[in-house]
Amino acid sequence: MVRTGRRSAGSRLAAVVAALACAIGLAATGCTGDRDGFRPGAADVGDPYVPGHGNGGYDVGHYGLDVRYDPSTDRLTGRAVITATTTQDLSRFNLDLVGLEVRAVSVGDAPAEHRRGDGELVVTPRDGLPRGRQFTVTVEYAGVPTAVDDGALGSGGFLHTADGAVALGQPDSAATWFPVNDHPSDKATYDLAVTVPDGLAALSNGVPGPKSSADGWTTWRWSERAPMASYLSTLVIGDYRVVTGTHAGRPMVTAVAASLPATGGAATSLARTGAIVDFLASRFGPYPFDSYGGIVIADDRIGYALETQSRPVYGPGFFADDRPNPSVVAHELAHQWFGDSVSLTRWSDIWLNEGFASYAEWLWEEHDGGRTAQRNFEIQYAATDWTQPSVEPGREQMFGSAVYKRGALAVHALRRTVGDDLFFRILRTWTTERAAGNATTADLVALAERVAERQLRPLFDAWLVGGSAPTLP
Repeated sequence: MVRTGRRSAGSRLAAVVAALACAIGLAATGCTGDRDGFRPGAADVGDPYVPGHGNGGYDVGHYGLDVRYDPSTDRLTGRAVITATTTQDLSRFNLDLVGLEVRAVSVGDAPAEHRRGDGELVVTPRDGLPRGRQFTVTVEYAGVPTAVDDGALGSGGFLHTADGAVALGQPDSAATWFPVNDHPSDKATYDLAVTVPDGLAALSNGVPGPKSSADGWTTWRWSERAPMASYLSTLVIGDYRVVTGTHAGRPMVTAVAASLPATGGAATSLARTGAIVDFLASRFGPYPFDSYGGIVIADDRIGYALETQSRPVYGPGFFADDRPNPSVVAHELAHQWFGDSVSLTRWSDIWLNEGFASYAEWLWEEHDGGRTAQRNFEIQYAATDWTQPSVEPGREQMFGSAVYKRGALAVHALRRTVGDDLFFRILRTWTTERAAGNATTADLVALAERVAERQLRPLFDAWLVGGSAPTLP
């Protein structure tokens, strides 16, 4: 039914107030399309390990990012074109964005209302978006990006450095330099063009594209065509020795900060990337991405290495005293299968990333002439605090020893229980069937039981969450 006719002054004022409430996001109902079943997307994906992260109502398919960064002013200007599909009849939606000013937003070809909240960009399109509709949102933004210190892994986000910047961190980083649905449950492909002063490198994920220069600035281009969780994106800008080649027919890009020794432990370790990838592929199945590489930075604030997709980033402490450290390279490269290709559905299952990557260190050490995986298992078994669980470790312990080492013990216990043939078949089936997607611990248990044709839930429970040392299989 459609009503026509003149409205009173009071009703007109009420309509204005209601429209203003919708525009600034204060009204829960009655906004764009709500009366027709359209409603706002959730402002939080609901993962208690990362409150406020992620958003509902849509699924991102692609990020097209064009950014310019001037190290002399620490100012970044950007344009993000985000392609997504609605998962509900959507009246408005949120993107995660920290500390940057938004100049303009459009949905499709139409300007959209927008406002800022606490780490949020709230977008109200001119018209409601029906469920199943693909749409694009374009965000023009600028400002001085911020760092984050979440108390778990340490410094991250967008960090200004002596010669440029680095955008890195887990679980926080992406929202400090582009608008994003910042949770690993919503993976997407990426294209990035980043413009920096001539003479500086601008390194990121995926396959390198053509570079171009004009007026003292150089634009570097990167493309990641496999779906990527947002925390796995990275941007490293500065003075780096960049080595570009190929391995197994795919681009290989490695880089070491120019302030580090040219032939030292960092460069020597990165040079083994191809050999380590080939070994891991023989155990886990084909390498899942279109490019390889690694980046070693010189900023001591980064006390960790991170499995940024296709091109891990390593803090300088891993190569202290200029010593090679292929073990950390094996760990981060193993994540390309476990964590990057097969990604978390929720952060409480982070052992699926770290347990398998830690176990890969044992496999590589044995292959490289060191201790066997069995010997590492025995040493770690004796040293483990069994009161700390691998699954649901708690926000403060999501990077704790139980996630890494107890997780690796559970992986080897599975191997000892089912035997090598079935064990590696389980791993290869997991990385194949779950490639480019997300998974949970329950998914892994179900797959292992299907492949092994036996009940394995009690084994996983004992090794991952039981409160006392499990019986050795």
